[in-house]
Amino acid sequence: MKKFYTKNGRELELIKPAAGKFNVLVVGVIHGDEPQGKELITNYLNKVKESRLGFIPVLNPDGLAKNTRTNANNVDLNRNFPATNWKNTNKNEYWGGEKPASEVETRFLINIIEEFQPKLILTLHAPYKVVNYDGNALVYAKEISKLTGYPVSSDIGYPTPGSFGTYAGIEKNIPVITLELDEGCSITELEPSIFKVFKYLETLYL
Repeated sequence: MKKFYTKNGRELELIKPAAGKFNVLVVGVIHGDEPQGKELITNYLNKVKESRLGFIPVLNPDGLAKNTRTNANNVDLNRNFPATNWKNTNKNEYWGGEKPASEVETRFLINIIEEFQPKLILTLHAPYKVVNYDGNALVYAKEISKLTGYPVSSDIGYPTPGSFGTYAGIEKNIPVITLELDEGCSITELEPSIFKVFKYLETLYL
């Protein structure tokens, strides 16, 4: 598998099962100021030792290092995917870059999808306490809602041009769940329900 490095030299990591294949991909820290995904994934893997899932603990390590939503190029990765609704917007914290897939982090995730062809993708975000979904993912969203107590919604409530959900969920026809965590809860408080979500995903044979 080709290696990808961020602008600041951090290697982007995929953790995959020993068999090398997986049907469900879990992605953490698309936004650097939402660190919960990394901690939950790391703690889960430390607990179970082996998983059937594929994990990207941190898609945006440069943003995580400086606690910013955007990456080192000040691009919001969740607006940088080559969906048909991508736009070159104002250069604020939601800026989608100069062009679609301009960022190495975006290209890394696209490469993972093309190489491993996951049948379902879960991304971990904060803080809206909702199970958002794109594409044919309602059945999974409902199950995750039961485990987390968060409501299900197909609409996050504001425009997201160039989002991962639109790119993968709607245009690539891969069911995508965007799980918005409660940022008011500690990792210890989040672990019981989110670990149940991971274990539910482990049971899926897609």
